[in-house]
Amino acid sequence: MTISPSIRDQKPATARREGHPGIALAVIAACQLMVVLDSTIVNIALPHIQEALAFSTTGLTWVISAYTLTFGGLLLLGGRAGDILGRRRVFMTGILLFTFASLLGGLAQEPWQLLAARAVQGIGGAIASPTALALITTTFPEGPQRNRAFGIFAGVSAGGGAIGLLAGGMLTEWLDWRWVLFVNVPIGILIAVLTPRYINESQSHPGRFDVTGALTSTAGMASLVYGFIRASEQGWRDGLTIGSFGAAAVLLLAFLLVENRAKEPITPLRMFADRNRSGTYVIMLSLAAAMFGMFFFIVLFVQNVLGYSPIRAGLAFLPVTAAIALGAGLSQRFLPVLGPKPFLATGTALAVVGLTWQTFIDTGSSYVGGVLGPMVMFGFGMGLNFVTLTLTAVSGVALHEAGAASALLNTMQQVGGSLGLSILTTVFGTASKDAAKTQVPLFQANGTAAQKAEFARSGQLPAPWGHEVLAHGISTAFVPAAAMAGVALVVAAVVIRVRRSDLEALSGTAGA
Repeated sequence: MTISPSIRDQKPATARREGHPGIALAVIAACQLMVVLDSTIVNIALPHIQEALAFSTTGLTWVISAYTLTFGGLLLLGGRAGDILGRRRVFMTGILLFTFASLLGGLAQEPWQLLAARAVQGIGGAIASPTALALITTTFPEGPQRNRAFGIFAGVSAGGGAIGLLAGGMLTEWLDWRWVLFVNVPIGILIAVLTPRYINESQSHPGRFDVTGALTSTAGMASLVYGFIRASEQGWRDGLTIGSFGAAAVLLLAFLLVENRAKEPITPLRMFADRNRSGTYVIMLSLAAAMFGMFFFIVLFVQNVLGYSPIRAGLAFLPVTAAIALGAGLSQRFLPVLGPKPFLATGTALAVVGLTWQTFIDTGSSYVGGVLGPMVMFGFGMGLNFVTLTLTAVSGVALHEAGAASALLNTMQQVGGSLGLSILTTVFGTASKDAAKTQVPLFQANGTAAQKAEFARSGQLPAPWGHEVLAHGISTAFVPAAAMAGVALVVAAVVIRVRRSDLEALSGTAGA
């Protein structure tokens, strides 16, 4: 990740606590690790959550979307709250809210209880995460010490996903799926206890909260996501489906009107006036939409079709993390020499190829031939894009607005992931229903009496018929995922026009 100059250049408002900078950094990094880790640690547990709480496969997507929608939708508001109310105070509020929601999620007995807890987790993460980064400036003096802290923070952000995959697998297999949420409780309590002892408070700054903008955007996107998921289950003519899309249109239009008139908007619409920045946001939105769907469906495939244990499933995703890290390292090193265009074009092209490859997944696919190859290709392409997109997003932005530009890119990633997952789920649901029409008669003709009795009770086709339905739905869902990456490729090739004269400014914002 990169450090925005608006945060790096801020001066602390209060005297720093001396003597324990390592503990202070550990507290800040632990918060970021917990928030980042939570976007992947739950993924590995999804099949077990589905079985325990009787989620449908389409409904299961809300376990991911409930978190990412509130996190992405309120991220900018959380950063603003830290500036206005004091960063340490807001940081602790976010941590305590995240911790309490994790406890409730682990105790959930009904699907709605887990989804409500995940939504509150997202709110807590949106409050704590941007404030954690800003707290580094009030804790470490400008220079090598602060740069080192930024580097550790960035490393935790980058590695959190991989840690989450492994931790999710171990906790699910050795304990229970509920521990992917319970694990946050002791960590959160420890952070809350240590924060007032080792973290400085920042000076409060006058300002306004654009609560209306944050709520209308989040509610509008939630309605849109719900509309797609509802359509996959009840059809496009369902009254609630139509109503959800109508509500989304009204809320998102209201959001645009509010932001256009607000004196201190949560989403400055002028950020979209520059073609490079707008193109960058579209690329991130499109790639995140495909990426969230890929992780969701491949987790189901390797555990439900290939029969992997949770730990083995977590290990199966580590090559993707390595590919992302390799791509990010190469782009960061050669970006000043080659410019962003080659990395964006190559990265998005690799993503398209990897996702297209995954449209051929079926019950005969092995991990190496059907999963590993396309995932590594997609991951390397995303690695080439992440650093490049962040730098391109802040290219040509005034110093005091660079933080908003980069934060908006993060918001696009979270919101794009939620929206894309809902669209892919709709395609998955329709394709699965079509496949079931073929597989159910075969099952009725060849299944055992015990299997038929279980099918009558649960409505779930047993293997191998159920595997055929799941694999067909997954492979079909990757078709629009590849199309989404194709949109990103077109934008990267046609829209992005960053000049070589911008490279010095771009590398200057890279930070630690």
